[in-house]
Amino acid sequence: MSNPNEKYVPKSLYPTKTKLTITLALVGIIGFYLISSIQTESFIVNFFLKIGNVTELVGRFFPPDWSYAQQVWSKLFETIHMAIISSTIATLISIPFCLLTARNITTNKYLYNTMRFILNIIRTVPDIVLAVVFVGLFGIGVFSGIVALIIFAIGILVKLMSETIESIDMNPSEAIKASGGNTLQIIWYAVVPQVLPQFISFGLYVFEVNIRASVVLGLVGAGGVGQLINTQINFLNYPAVMTIVMIIFVVVVIIDYISSKLREGLV
Repeated sequence: MSNPNEKYVPKSLYPTKTKLTITLALVGIIGFYLISSIQTESFIVNFFLKIGNVTELVGRFFPPDWSYAQQVWSKLFETIHMAIISSTIATLISIPFCLLTARNITTNKYLYNTMRFILNIIRTVPDIVLAVVFVGLFGIGVFSGIVALIIFAIGILVKLMSETIESIDMNPSEAIKASGGNTLQIIWYAVVPQVLPQFISFGLYVFEVNIRASVVLGLVGAGGVGQLINTQINFLNYPAVMTIVMIIFVVVVIIDYISSKLREGLV
């Protein structure tokens, strides 16, 4: 007979069913990894086998050519201007789309499903593909990059904000509606106060993303500092490329720090 004063010590933190589920999930993940590796003939061990080539290539980037830094600033500011313009326009354009793709605001299921379908298509297309398309339409330059970043940012913002709107407290909306308020009044007095901090935070996040994306878009002729990187890589001028990368890194870290502080003050 067990002692009533003896404390019960569980044999495990998780029940048997949970442990079985976790084990099966791990086995499935490992199985999918092995199948994918066999099909693509890509194994993580290949990285270690080719580590000599990696170190040799990395060695070509050092030391950086700091004399090239003076040629970077104009294109770097061009990249920042691209991100500012595209983020601002995308934020404004995304406002009505956020409402139209929120199930609790747009009660017309046909309109809701149509807008969701359109935004899903926008998010499906990568930013670099958008840049290639617009470079073909408008030519090489900043304008093509800005248009591509606007569409890219709209897809991100609408996705994040529509889900935020769908999770708000609907009691204020129902109270305004019961007292005779129209749709605009419901949005302005019940929805906006609840989502405004998150909306600004997401806008800053999209600005950070656009800074990074604009560098990549420059590789296909969409303006910005990416064009310099592409040119120097073609000339095999790796020290200059390293200089550009280090400058971009410092700028991105500074922007990320400022943006995070602003988000902390808003949320």
